[in-house]
Amino acid sequence: MPETDLPICVAALYNFTRFADHTALRDPLLALCEARGIKGTLLLAAEGINGTIAGSDEGIAEVLAHIRALPDCAETDVKLSRAPKMPFFRMKVRLKREIVTMGEPDIDPLEKVGHYVEPEEWNALISDPETVVIDTRNDYEVAIGTFAGAIDPETASFTEFPDWWRTRQAQLLSGGKKRVAMFCTGGIRCEKSTAFLKSEGIDEVYHLKGGILKYLEQVPEAESLWQGECFVFDQRVSLRHGLEQGTYALCHSCRLPLGEEELASPLYEAGVSCPHCHASRTEEQRAGLRERHRQEKLAAARGKAHIGAQRDP
Repeated sequence: MPETDLPICVAALYNFTRFADHTALRDPLLALCEARGIKGTLLLAAEGINGTIAGSDEGIAEVLAHIRALPDCAETDVKLSRAPKMPFFRMKVRLKREIVTMGEPDIDPLEKVGHYVEPEEWNALISDPETVVIDTRNDYEVAIGTFAGAIDPETASFTEFPDWWRTRQAQLLSGGKKRVAMFCTGGIRCEKSTAFLKSEGIDEVYHLKGGILKYLEQVPEAESLWQGECFVFDQRVSLRHGLEQGTYALCHSCRLPLGEEELASPLYEAGVSCPHCHASRTEEQRAGLRERHRQEKLAAARGKAHIGAQRDP
């Protein structure tokens, strides 16, 4: 089935703003999503809104209209893609301190941020030998795909990025490097990472507008510098050029993406373990996971989502 004919609309969105009372926004937003059959996760904080939701075109359009009617949210960044089936188990609207957690309370993307680079201009920037290219995503995301020549900070969490930069700054900007270009899945992490570098005194800092998703949507594969697939936090697991669903599966025990080699490993057992997590599971834990997986399959056969599968992406 062509990508455009897939039945489920998926909307990844974020907007930095200053909500006077973000807690008051939660219940009406959750009620609308549930009434329209929308599923996914939205995060609300004093600094704005972030998340990914999925459902019918009409339902997504209504929820996006509601979000864009919130204070200073008319220009909310949204990236649309499609899925063959619902990629989430339920709908959650969660209250958070940050809509993307960096752990630097003085960083405010509304005050200062890096220069946005359109997808069609990105190749030229990252191909310049005077540009340092940094992937701001977590290590397991980078492992399945990144831009040619990009530096992997090998961080397990975005909160590790500031310390990584501070210890590597001199090395990264040596050898004639004059500017920094950063990218992430949808653009939100780079709002904070570029603001952070600005606060550290780096003036020439750039980020990919719309993130990897917008690049894969707009840049033809024949002209692309992207290598591999892009991890996404839903049951599609990864996306390729044209935002087509990728080839990776998800370990439902540790939530890490699995390629063909890992799926063929004797340490892989569906719903129980994979090469990444097998050694950290006791036999008792694996027995419990087998039972949960059995219950999930029974629930799926009845056309229902088992509660054990309803976890954060």
